[in-house]
Amino acid sequence: MADGIPTGRVRRGGRLGLLAAGEVVRVAGIRLSTITATEEARQILAERSTLRTAQQLVTVLGGMKGAAMKFGQILSVLDLDLVPESHRELFRTKLAELRDRAPAAPFATMRAVMEEELGPLARVFADVDETPIAAASVGQVYRARLRDGRAVAVKVQYPGIDDAIAADLRNLELLSNLWRSMLPSAADDAVLAEIARNLDRELDYPAEALTQHRIATRYRDHPFITIPDSVAPYCTRRVLVTEFVDGHPFGHMRDLPSAERDRIGELIYRFYLTSLFVDHEFCGDPHPGNILLAADGRLAFVDFGLYNHMDPAHVEFERACLRAAAEGRGDDLYRAWVGRGIIDPNSEVDASECLDYVRAAAGWHLVDEHLTVTPELATTAVILAVDPRAALFQRMRQQSLPPEHVFSRRADLFTFATIGQLGAGNNWHRIAREWLYDETPVTEVGRAIAAWRDRQPIRVPDGHQ
Repeated sequence: MADGIPTGRVRRGGRLGLLAAGEVVRVAGIRLSTITATEEARQILAERSTLRTAQQLVTVLGGMKGAAMKFGQILSVLDLDLVPESHRELFRTKLAELRDRAPAAPFATMRAVMEEELGPLARVFADVDETPIAAASVGQVYRARLRDGRAVAVKVQYPGIDDAIAADLRNLELLSNLWRSMLPSAADDAVLAEIARNLDRELDYPAEALTQHRIATRYRDHPFITIPDSVAPYCTRRVLVTEFVDGHPFGHMRDLPSAERDRIGELIYRFYLTSLFVDHEFCGDPHPGNILLAADGRLAFVDFGLYNHMDPAHVEFERACLRAAAEGRGDDLYRAWVGRGIIDPNSEVDASECLDYVRAAAGWHLVDEHLTVTPELATTAVILAVDPRAALFQRMRQQSLPPEHVFSRRADLFTFATIGQLGAGNNWHRIAREWLYDETPVTEVGRAIAAWRDRQPIRVPDGHQ
């Protein structure tokens, strides 16, 4: 064990078991409504439940880092209505610690890692701020200044984090039990295994540096979005150095006027979701901690450890299913799902139920009117997608999500949740029609981005690194 991060299977499994067995969250029940072809998207509220203590999540999951902390970070973007309204803001603040202020390792510990990778720090940096500016699931981030004067962000892996994640993989069954204690039947073991396997990619800093450079190059001179480039000479197996973004965190954006929040929400949508259907790749880890409002007014996105390439055939399958739902073609959607093995043709699930399920879980892409995304609305869509046990969707409980769609669906749901935390509104369907039907943009932001794209060199969508 290194500086408080348990790496052994027994110790990490014991902590997870205590959380699961203790039923940290008691879900009393969920009241659901649906989105039909002609109805406005309705706000769906989770019935009040109780949380024994949010601090227990912060202490146990945050202290473990790795896969367990990743679960906590995912939970922190939701607004599950788990506590009485008078205490809800405190609950949200506590879970935000898993996203933004996770328990920090001492700088002396992290400095040792940096010097093992880069040599004496004075040879590389003019100065390093010893207080971390962020704490992620596999490392901490520091602000520093290179000897040539450039401000940089330095992400350093926790000592022993590779062993910790390996232990989490071996403890997949306990992770599954923990997940289901929070959101029963959230996912089957194949889906959880896909999520856990992807954590290995977050340890591959050289690959992340290459990906970040490629995406930074792609977005260079973008009118609304900026990506900090990696600084290749100082990127190693356990240290990732990138350009520093001088900007405001997500909490600042939540306090902006509604028009500005709406604009930011559209940019979040376009970066995390439109890129999947346009470029066949996307960031699989959308959450508020990875978004900054830069000093020049552009929106900055950071953290590319879970940047995913998707086979064009799988992208087209998702597009076809959403189009079928948008057009009310339930029979086509049902046949597509049966053909892909998502539902069993011998089950009692019918075409109408498939259609209603997609409209309820992904209806924000399909409703042709202005919709302000609230935390409650976004959270209930997530719960519905991963826990379809309500009376409306009892027979959907045994659906099987193919592993190749795990992270694209996760990106969709947690982009929705992130925009819900922002409280942004738009006619999301009109934006979606650009990638659903290859239509021209109707928003001012969309038209400006299209003009910028027209000036870029023609290229084929990128493959993965």
